[in-house]
Order: sequence, then C-alpha cells, then structure tokens
Amino acid sequence: MQINMRGGADRRNQPFVGIPTFLRADYCDDIATLNADIAVLGVPTDEGSPFMAGSRFAPRSIREHSLRFGPGGYYDVNTDKTYLAWELGNRRLVDVGDADILPTNVVKTFDNITADVAAILDRGAMPVVIGGDHAITYPVVRAFKEPMHVLHFDAHMDYAPFIHDLRFTNGHAFRHIKPMPHVLSLTQIGIRSLRSGAVEFSDARAEGSRIVTMGEIYRLGTQGFVETLPKGDKVYVSIDVDVFDMPLIPGCVSAEPNGMTYAELRDILRAIAAHMEVIGFDFVEVNPQLDVGTGITSYLGAHTMLEFLGAICDQPGWAERVGR
Repeated sequence: MQINMRGGADRRNQPFVGIPTFLRADYCDDIATLNADIAVLGVPTDEGSPFMAGSRFAPRSIREHSLRFGPGGYYDVNTDKTYLAWELGNRRLVDVGDADILPTNVVKTFDNITADVAAILDRGAMPVVIGGDHAITYPVVRAFKEPMHVLHFDAHMDYAPFIHDLRFTNGHAFRHIKPMPHVLSLTQIGIRSLRSGAVEFSDARAEGSRIVTMGEIYRLGTQGFVETLPKGDKVYVSIDVDVFDMPLIPGCVSAEPNGMTYAELRDILRAIAAHMEVIGFDFVEVNPQLDVGTGITSYLGAHTMLEFLGAICDQPGWAERVGR
C-alpha cells in the first residue's frame, strides 16, 4: 500500500509535524506494490561499528531533518531553478521504510537488506539508501546485477583484511565489493585517514581499485577529476559523511581532518550526475547520539541527499528514463 503523507493542500506542515518520511514523500509499506522512480530505504544497523555505536538512529534523524525542506521540491537561488518538484508532485519519489534488522544476526540482516534493494530494482525504481554504518554498502551493492562502476567517498579505505574472523564491519565493505563480477571498477575518493593501514592501500591497488586523495582532487579540480571517469556509464555512489572535513560533522565518530567542504562534495556530485548515469546511492555513518543539539550532521546528510537527488533528476537522461 502506498500512503499519501502530505495531507490536505491547506495544511501548513511545519517540520515538527507529521510522520517523518524522507521529504514528506508517500510511504509504501510493501515494496512489491511500489509505483515510483525513486525509493528511499533506511538501513538502521550499526553492528559493523567497532568503536562507537549510534548510527542505527541516523535514518530516522535524517528523515526528520529532511522535513525542513517541505514536500514541493526546493529552489536554488544560485541556478534560479526548482528541483524535485515533478518527482514529489507526481509521487515518483517514495519512502519504503526500513530494512528489517535482526540484532546480532548480521548475515540475516544483510540478506534482508539485499532482498529489499533487489525488490526496489525489480519495481524499476532507483534505490536511495540511508545508513547505518558503512558495512551496509556491501549488501546493497550485492543486490545489483547490471554492470556498473562504484564511487566511494570516504576518509577511510574500508578495505580491511579478513582476519580474526572479522568480515562484516564498516572497515570491510569495499573488500567485498571490488571482486563482485558486476562491479566494473572501484574509485575511492577523499581517502586521507592515517588510521587506514598500508595493507589496505596495497591490496586495493593490487586488485585494481583507484585511490583518489584530497591532494589529487585539488590538483585536478572538480571537472578535471570527473572527466577521468567513464562518461555515460552506470554508477553507484556511496557517501560516508566523514568525507567532509572534521569541523562540519560533530555527529560522526570517525571524522578526520583535511576533508571536503560542503561545496566541494556538492559540486563533484553534480558533475558526476551530469557525466554518468547514477543508478543508486547511499549516505552513511551519521551518529545522532554524538551530534550537537541542532542536529547539524543529520541536516547536512539530508541536505547532501537532497541536492544529489536534485542533480540526478535534472539530467536529460533521467527525464527520458522516467518518461517525464
């Protein structure tokens, strides 16, 4: 069943009113009945966080902050355009709730995540996933079948070796993802942490991953970097909030210095949306329990997702794809 969450046209719908679906979009409680072009899925698990839990609360918090933008799309004074109005106005962006999380049973939880994403894809919609910790990207990408590239924005490699029987933490996701037969390439962007071990870099490079440091981003510039990516190919984008610079993200346990500004990431994501065919993305590692009282890290997450969606849906190829 798909439920209209907006209410009557005469409602004011303040951000603190109503049930928090993403952007106050319709809620679909059964993916098998989904009728949309974009499906937002929450994955509230943080059992892959070895240091400090709490990112399980991020899907709810990011949804709450998304209500501050209202249900009619958003206007950007810099481009003098309104974005997402068609998708929201025609109920083509829908929130499908959260994957079923089974505490302490990571394998079954991951199976549930993969099944939900696969069901979204079977309905012809693009999955937009809110984590949770970064371990969740593995079961999400596993659900895709078509050949695609993966772009991984992060301060850390998340390419840890499988030792001590550890394989499902937030430090292992991309060691799982790189060998998948449908993953044509893995590009890891913004990597800078001194806590990522040398073996992660050497193994990733040996297995064909491209590692793009902040220094390379500054040297190439936004457009120069994006031009190095395969034009027109399908791409899945995974965004860890710690790709941002440390002062921007108090609600992140793994924040690192010398990260991106909001404008730097926004401009790269916009350029990717124009250069490649985005077929899904996730946003992970916000920890609302660590955040300041205004929830600025959750708000930054909602803001990033909003603008990336706006850029994706503004492309001529997207309009053709959805018949707009």
